[in-house]
Amino acid sequence: MHLRESDTVNTLFFSWKNISATPTAFKLPAGLYELTVHTETWGGGSVTLQRLAADGSTFATAFTAFSADGSATAYVPSGTYQLTIDTATDVSADLAFIEAF
Repeated sequence: MHLRESDTVNTLFFSWKNISATPTAFKLPAGLYELTVHTETWGGGSVTLQRLAADGSTFATAFTAFSADGSATAYVPSGTYQLTIDTATDVSADLAFIEAF
């Protein structure tokens, strides 16, 4: 995962390349985000951005699960998130912050 911040514009950008397992959780500020996902092999699996629930141990879906290459935008609250990978392999994904709310 890569986090890039610009000096002139506060930009959050997370990028994962060729992963096949759920990476470490990370924090996001509230805002509008765009998630783009591509895999070499979906294999009936999915990739989902999930937010840590109030119980502190369960991750709940924040974006609709991807089961094919695609891109989506959504407003999400601040919190701890993870990119959950189920069965898919060689996943490449980008999560870009678009605007605050």
